[in-house]
Amino acid sequence: MYFGICFLISLFVFYPIIFPFLFSEKGRKKAFKLFVAWSWCVRFFGFYPVKKMVSSALPKGPYIIVANHASYLDIFLMPSILPTHPFLFLGKSEILKYPLIKTYFKRLNIPVYRGKGIKAAKSLILASKALKKDWSLVIFAEGEIPKGIEHPRMVPFMDGAFQLAKNANVPIVPVTFLNNYKRFSDPEEMDGPAGPGVCKVYIHPFISVEEIISLDKEELNQKCFDIVNGPILEKFPD
Repeated sequence: MYFGICFLISLFVFYPIIFPFLFSEKGRKKAFKLFVAWSWCVRFFGFYPVKKMVSSALPKGPYIIVANHASYLDIFLMPSILPTHPFLFLGKSEILKYPLIKTYFKRLNIPVYRGKGIKAAKSLILASKALKKDWSLVIFAEGEIPKGIEHPRMVPFMDGAFQLAKNANVPIVPVTFLNNYKRFSDPEEMDGPAGPGVCKVYIHPFISVEEIISLDKEELNQKCFDIVNGPILEKFPD
Protein backbone atom coordinates (compact mmCIF):
# COMPACT_ATOMS: atom_id res chain seq x y z
CA MET A 1 0.00 0.00 0.00
CA TYR A 2 2.87 2.36 0.81
CA PHE A 3 4.49 1.74 -2.55
CA GLY A 4 1.16 2.28 -4.30
CA ILE A 5 0.81 5.66 -2.60
CA CYS A 6 4.37 6.61 -3.59
CA PHE A 7 3.67 5.58 -7.18
CA LEU A 8 0.46 7.59 -7.42
CA ILE A 9 2.01 10.72 -5.91
CA SER A 10 5.03 10.50 -8.23
CA LEU A 11 2.70 9.86 -11.18
CA PHE A 12 0.78 13.07 -10.54
CA VAL A 13 4.03 15.00 -10.06
CA PHE A 14 5.70 13.78 -13.26
CA TYR A 15 2.61 13.49 -15.49
CA PRO A 16 2.20 17.22 -16.30
CA ILE A 17 5.96 17.53 -16.87
CA ILE A 18 6.26 14.56 -19.22
CA PHE A 19 2.97 14.90 -21.10
CA PRO A 20 3.94 17.79 -23.45
CA PHE A 21 6.97 15.82 -24.67
CA LEU A 22 4.95 12.82 -25.86
CA PHE A 23 3.78 14.25 -29.17
CA SER A 24 6.99 14.34 -31.23
CA GLU A 25 9.90 11.98 -31.84
CA LYS A 26 12.41 14.49 -30.49
CA GLY A 27 10.23 15.16 -27.47
CA ARG A 28 9.86 11.46 -26.70
CA LYS A 29 13.65 11.11 -26.46
CA LYS A 30 13.65 13.97 -23.94
CA ALA A 31 10.76 12.33 -22.10
CA PHE A 32 12.93 9.25 -21.58
CA LYS A 33 15.29 11.34 -19.43
CA LEU A 34 12.33 12.34 -17.30
CA PHE A 35 11.40 8.69 -16.93
CA VAL A 36 14.92 8.03 -15.67
CA ALA A 37 14.35 10.73 -13.04
CA TRP A 38 10.99 9.17 -12.18
CA SER A 39 12.67 5.79 -11.77
CA TRP A 40 15.21 7.28 -9.35
CA CYS A 41 12.33 8.86 -7.44
CA VAL A 42 10.58 5.49 -7.12
CA ARG A 43 13.81 3.89 -5.91
CA PHE A 44 14.45 6.60 -3.33
CA PHE A 45 10.99 6.89 -1.81
CA GLY A 46 10.31 3.16 -2.10
CA PHE A 47 13.56 2.39 -0.24
CA TYR A 48 14.75 0.18 -3.09
CA PRO A 49 18.52 0.55 -3.51
CA VAL A 50 19.84 -1.39 -6.49
CA LYS A 51 22.99 -3.52 -6.41
CA LYS A 52 24.42 -4.46 -9.79
CA MET A 53 25.86 -7.91 -9.14
CA VAL A 54 27.23 -7.87 -12.70
CA SER A 55 27.43 -4.70 -14.77
CA SER A 56 28.84 -5.57 -18.18
CA ALA A 57 29.68 -3.07 -20.91
CA LEU A 58 26.77 -2.20 -23.17
CA PRO A 59 26.89 -2.24 -26.97
CA LYS A 60 26.29 0.83 -29.03
CA GLY A 61 22.54 1.30 -29.35
CA PRO A 62 20.05 0.39 -30.48
CA TYR A 63 19.78 -3.03 -28.85
CA ILE A 64 17.14 -5.31 -27.34
CA ILE A 65 17.08 -5.80 -23.58
CA VAL A 66 15.68 -9.22 -22.62
CA ALA A 67 14.86 -9.74 -18.93
CA ASN A 68 12.96 -12.08 -16.66
CA HIS A 69 9.78 -10.72 -15.13
CA ALA A 70 8.50 -11.54 -11.64
CA SER A 71 7.56 -8.10 -10.29
CA TYR A 72 6.24 -4.72 -11.44
CA LEU A 73 9.43 -3.31 -9.92
CA ASP A 74 11.25 -4.66 -12.98
CA ILE A 75 9.50 -1.96 -15.03
CA PHE A 76 9.90 0.91 -12.56
CA LEU A 77 13.62 0.26 -11.98
CA MET A 78 14.71 -0.37 -15.57
CA PRO A 79 15.15 3.28 -16.74
CA SER A 80 17.53 4.18 -13.89
CA ILE A 81 19.42 0.87 -14.23
CA LEU A 82 20.00 1.32 -17.99
CA PRO A 83 19.76 5.08 -18.63
CA THR A 84 22.41 5.46 -21.34
CA HIS A 85 20.30 4.73 -24.44
CA PRO A 86 16.59 5.59 -24.69
CA PHE A 87 14.33 2.57 -24.88
CA LEU A 88 10.70 1.60 -25.28
CA PHE A 89 8.88 -1.22 -23.53
CA LEU A 90 6.97 -3.86 -25.43
CA GLY A 91 4.21 -4.67 -22.97
CA LYS A 92 0.84 -6.34 -22.76
CA SER A 93 -2.04 -4.27 -24.08
CA GLU A 94 -4.07 -4.86 -20.91
CA ILE A 95 -2.22 -1.97 -19.29
CA LEU A 96 -4.17 0.39 -21.57
CA LYS A 97 -7.22 0.03 -19.32
CA TYR A 98 -5.62 2.36 -16.75
CA PRO A 99 -6.50 5.96 -17.84
CA LEU A 100 -3.36 7.97 -16.97
CA ILE A 101 -0.92 5.15 -17.66
CA LYS A 102 -2.65 4.57 -21.01
CA THR A 103 -1.49 7.97 -22.28
CA TYR A 104 2.10 7.32 -21.22
CA PHE A 105 2.14 3.83 -22.61
CA LYS A 106 0.65 4.45 -26.04
CA ARG A 107 2.82 7.50 -26.65
CA LEU A 108 6.14 6.16 -25.37
CA ASN A 109 5.85 2.37 -25.58
CA ILE A 110 4.42 -0.38 -27.77
CA PRO A 111 1.38 -2.40 -26.66
CA VAL A 112 1.39 -6.07 -27.61
CA TYR A 113 -1.99 -7.63 -28.37
CA ARG A 114 -1.40 -11.28 -27.56
CA GLY A 115 -3.51 -13.82 -29.41
CA LYS A 116 -4.77 -11.24 -31.93
CA GLY A 117 -3.02 -12.03 -35.19
CA ILE A 118 -3.14 -8.75 -37.11
CA LYS A 119 -2.67 -6.51 -34.07
CA ALA A 120 0.15 -8.71 -32.76
CA ALA A 121 1.92 -8.49 -36.13
CA LYS A 122 1.45 -4.72 -36.11
CA SER A 123 3.22 -4.55 -32.73
CA LEU A 124 6.28 -6.27 -34.23
CA ILE A 125 6.24 -3.87 -37.18
CA LEU A 126 6.15 -0.89 -34.79
CA ALA A 127 9.02 -2.43 -32.82
CA SER A 128 11.12 -2.80 -35.99
CA LYS A 129 10.45 0.82 -36.92
CA ALA A 130 11.44 1.94 -33.42
CA LEU A 131 14.79 0.16 -33.72
CA LYS A 132 15.41 1.94 -37.03
CA LYS A 133 14.70 5.26 -35.26
CA ASP A 134 17.48 4.47 -32.76
CA TRP A 135 15.25 3.33 -29.91
CA SER A 136 16.30 0.30 -27.92
CA LEU A 137 13.60 -2.09 -26.75
CA VAL A 138 12.85 -3.81 -23.44
CA ILE A 139 11.10 -7.15 -23.82
CA PHE A 140 10.12 -9.40 -20.92
CA ALA A 141 10.34 -12.52 -23.04
CA GLU A 142 8.25 -14.66 -20.69
CA GLY A 143 5.33 -12.59 -21.99
CA GLU A 144 4.03 -11.50 -18.58
CA ILE A 145 4.61 -12.08 -14.88
CA PRO A 146 4.15 -15.86 -14.82
CA LYS A 147 1.15 -17.10 -12.86
CA GLY A 148 0.89 -20.27 -10.85
CA ILE A 149 4.60 -20.84 -10.31
CA GLU A 150 6.87 -20.33 -7.35
CA HIS A 151 9.01 -17.28 -8.07
CA PRO A 152 11.72 -16.67 -9.11
CA ARG A 153 11.29 -19.74 -11.32
CA MET A 154 11.12 -18.73 -14.97
CA VAL A 155 8.89 -20.01 -17.77
CA PRO A 156 10.12 -20.49 -21.37
CA PHE A 157 10.76 -17.39 -23.43
CA MET A 158 8.56 -16.45 -26.35
CA ASP A 159 10.26 -15.98 -29.73
CA GLY A 160 9.37 -12.38 -30.63
CA ALA A 161 12.46 -10.71 -29.16
CA PHE A 162 14.81 -13.06 -30.98
CA GLN A 163 13.07 -12.78 -34.32
CA LEU A 164 13.27 -9.00 -33.99
CA ALA A 165 16.99 -9.13 -33.16
CA LYS A 166 17.70 -11.32 -36.18
CA ASN A 167 15.59 -9.21 -38.54
CA ALA A 168 17.04 -5.89 -37.37
CA ASN A 169 20.64 -7.07 -36.83
CA VAL A 170 20.88 -5.60 -33.34
CA PRO A 171 22.58 -7.07 -30.24
CA ILE A 172 20.75 -8.45 -27.21
CA VAL A 173 21.47 -7.41 -23.62
CA PRO A 174 20.28 -10.13 -21.18
CA VAL A 175 19.24 -8.86 -17.73
CA THR A 176 18.38 -10.84 -14.60
CA PHE A 177 16.32 -9.46 -11.73
CA LEU A 178 17.19 -11.82 -8.90
CA ASN A 179 14.92 -10.85 -6.01
CA ASN A 180 12.41 -8.19 -7.07
CA TYR A 181 9.63 -10.71 -6.47
CA LYS A 182 10.46 -10.44 -2.74
CA ARG A 183 10.60 -6.65 -2.75
CA PHE A 184 7.19 -6.19 -4.41
CA SER A 185 4.96 -9.08 -5.42
CA ASP A 186 1.82 -8.99 -7.57
CA PRO A 187 -0.50 -6.28 -6.12
CA GLU A 188 -3.43 -8.66 -6.61
CA GLU A 189 -1.90 -10.84 -3.90
CA MET A 190 -2.37 -8.60 -0.89
CA ASP A 191 -0.77 -11.15 1.42
CA GLY A 192 2.26 -11.59 -0.85
CA PRO A 193 5.77 -10.40 0.04
CA ALA A 194 6.58 -6.69 -0.20
CA GLY A 195 8.96 -4.37 1.56
CA PRO A 196 12.09 -2.28 1.25
CA GLY A 197 15.47 -3.79 0.54
CA VAL A 198 18.29 -4.17 -1.93
CA CYS A 199 17.23 -5.14 -5.47
CA LYS A 200 19.88 -7.33 -7.10
CA VAL A 201 20.32 -7.13 -10.86
CA TYR A 202 22.71 -8.72 -13.35
CA ILE A 203 23.50 -6.92 -16.60
CA HIS A 204 25.11 -9.74 -18.56
CA PRO A 205 27.58 -9.45 -21.44
CA PHE A 206 25.63 -8.71 -24.59
CA ILE A 207 25.05 -11.20 -27.39
CA SER A 208 26.68 -9.73 -30.48
CA VAL A 209 25.09 -9.35 -33.90
CA GLU A 210 27.60 -11.85 -35.30
CA GLU A 211 26.56 -14.51 -32.79
CA ILE A 212 22.87 -13.74 -33.33
CA ILE A 213 23.33 -14.29 -37.07
CA SER A 214 25.14 -17.60 -36.46
CA LEU A 215 22.29 -19.05 -34.35
CA ASP A 216 18.80 -19.95 -35.44
CA LYS A 217 15.86 -18.44 -33.56
CA GLU A 218 15.39 -21.44 -31.24
CA GLU A 219 19.09 -21.63 -30.37
CA LEU A 220 19.20 -17.91 -29.66
CA ASN A 221 16.11 -18.17 -27.47
CA GLN A 222 17.65 -21.00 -25.42
CA LYS A 223 21.00 -19.26 -25.09
CA CYS A 224 19.43 -16.06 -23.80
CA PHE A 225 17.15 -18.01 -21.44
CA ASP A 226 20.13 -19.88 -19.99
CA ILE A 227 22.06 -16.63 -19.45
CA VAL A 228 19.15 -14.91 -17.68
CA ASN A 229 18.26 -18.01 -15.67
CA GLY A 230 21.87 -18.71 -14.63
CA PRO A 231 22.03 -16.49 -11.49
CA ILE A 232 18.60 -17.71 -10.41
CA LEU A 233 19.65 -21.37 -10.61
CA GLU A 234 22.90 -20.57 -8.81
CA LYS A 235 21.08 -18.81 -5.95
CA PHE A 236 18.08 -21.16 -5.84
CA PRO A 237 19.32 -24.56 -7.10
CA ASP A 238 16.13 -26.30 -5.93
